[in-house]
Amino acid sequence: MKVAIIGIGTVGAAVATAVKNTGLVHEIVLFDRDNLRSRAAAEDLGHAVAFSWDVKITAVNNYRGIRGCEIVIIAAGANQKPGQTRTDLLAANASVIADIIPRVMANVDSKNVKIIVVTNPLDVMVMLAQKISKLPAARVIGTGTMLDSARLRTILSRQLSVSPQSINAYVLGEHGDSSFVNWTSVSVGAIPLDDFCRQTKSPLSCAARATIERRVQNAAYEIIQGRGATWDGIAGAVADLLRCIINDECRIMTVSTVMGAGRDSVAISLPRIVGANGVVTTLNPKMDRTENAKLRRTTKIIRDNFVRLQKSYKA
Repeated sequence: MKVAIIGIGTVGAAVATAVKNTGLVHEIVLFDRDNLRSRAAAEDLGHAVAFSWDVKITAVNNYRGIRGCEIVIIAAGANQKPGQTRTDLLAANASVIADIIPRVMANVDSKNVKIIVVTNPLDVMVMLAQKISKLPAARVIGTGTMLDSARLRTILSRQLSVSPQSINAYVLGEHGDSSFVNWTSVSVGAIPLDDFCRQTKSPLSCAARATIERRVQNAAYEIIQGRGATWDGIAGAVADLLRCIINDECRIMTVSTVMGAGRDSVAISLPRIVGANGVVTTLNPKMDRTENAKLRRTTKIIRDNFVRLQKSYKA
């Protein structure tokens, strides 16, 4: 498997390391407009290969170098700075995506390639990438709320004193401030959350759940405040998504992909089965009235942002 990563900044470099550490690819192509940076990253990561999997690491600054890649990961664009929301990056990163996607498509096999989008604001960038590439929506995939859901499971595991691998819990909607926890469908070891809390005498009040939801939503802001950017978590999410595609695992992930058509189309994170050809099926989890209202709200925010983008920029 030959994989390309476009944009070798902090996030792209972390993604490259995580992808290399899966042991599932034979070549990683690092593309960046700054050829010095991509060559330095390739050299550094190439040295790490001596301690792990034998992977060919190539640095390029011409899109011809990505020919033969079956998966292209888009990590280019501006990152959030302290005080910024993901939506603040809309115009700047739309220009980046609009420049990259046609160049990528001119050098890959459109019948087979899968594009993974990491650039924020994630869901709108997925919509833009899918529109420009003209690929089936199933093969233009954003990491969506994979990381948000991982944060939720991690926080819950600490609260409930149980492994996060035993927790089935998802954050849905936008990869952004309007995301929400699907509390209705949370289970621990196949036991509904409320039943688990009763059996283990681990009460989780409405106030505690609201606090957990805020912590999940604010996690990126806190990391950016202390570290300047987030990169390890999202790199892990990309590597996990890549593993699922390469191995055709058909696992359920809260990835973002375009659904619907015309004015009703939107890219949003819901539980989806993901396999070798990308998204196989979108699932509709059980939600209460409040969660359904939150889903409608987050959908409207994403769609409105895309409409606003189209008005200010010819996509």
